[in-house]
Amino acid sequence: MSLFSNISRAQDLDKSTVKTLDLSSYLGTWYELARFDHTFERGMQEVMAFYELRDDGKIDVINSGIKNGKYKVAYGKAKLTDEAGVLRVSFFGPFYSDYRVLMLDDDYEYALVGGKNDKYLWILSRNPELEDEDYDKILTEASRRGYDISRLIWIDQ
Repeated sequence: MSLFSNISRAQDLDKSTVKTLDLSSYLGTWYELARFDHTFERGMQEVMAFYELRDDGKIDVINSGIKNGKYKVAYGKAKLTDEAGVLRVSFFGPFYSDYRVLMLDDDYEYALVGGKNDKYLWILSRNPELEDEDYDKILTEASRRGYDISRLIWIDQ
């Protein structure tokens, strides 16, 4: 596969976000059920994310998990954007990345989240497991959007 076909595939992704995101409903604890591989979470299991609104309107982000038998925590921050369903998240000083809520259950029980390109994709849930029909909905949606769901790494919770 050439570099140009990779660029074309990334441009063909449907990165559109949910039309509305009720932040107060989205805050709290999420279990990471699956993700695309990337260096900053490589080897992590039992991964969870916690989002909490700060007094200044930004959001504290606390990601945690187990790597090589040791509990690891990463602290970050996020801020809202003018685009519905898009947060800007930073774990490294002034450097922010897109956090795009692509799909969200009506009751905020599960979410499909991506980044600005095809390198990042997460399946999140309020519970450590989902019903098979919910997995099917999420995987169908990710595939419809152009993501290669065979790249997903399933996380032990």
